[in-house]
Amino acid sequence: MIAKTLTIAVDFDGTIVEDHYPNIGKPKLFAFETLRKLQENGHRLILWTYRNGKALDDAVAFCKEQGVIFYSINKSFPEENFDPKYSRKINADIFIDDRNIGGLLQWGQVYQQLIGEEKPDIQTKKKKSGWLPF
Repeated sequence: MIAKTLTIAVDFDGTIVEDHYPNIGKPKLFAFETLRKLQENGHRLILWTYRNGKALDDAVAFCKEQGVIFYSINKSFPEENFDPKYSRKINADIFIDDRNIGGLLQWGQVYQQLIGEEKPDIQTKKKKSGWLPF
């Protein structure tokens, strides 16, 4: 479990949701549960994505519908103004992105590494029993 408050930059397409850019893909298993729990534990989440304009607005709205409101979007802090003579790299302690070397950990693993608890129990629709496939 993490003892200090962290700033965590999180990608959207391919990381929080399946990659269907510019559309919004299906949420990745445990992604929003993990992000909500990180926020409950006081960590700052930054949405760090290639998206801009309407595609970015759609992603932010989708996350809000899932109960995740980011501290900042594509910048280190909300009131930051981008100056093109400086680097666009943001200040974060951890980056969660599907483009990591070795790929993205499963969100259940991210949850356990950052929060230190068992991953949340998600109710899934049970299949009917019997020999018929429907």
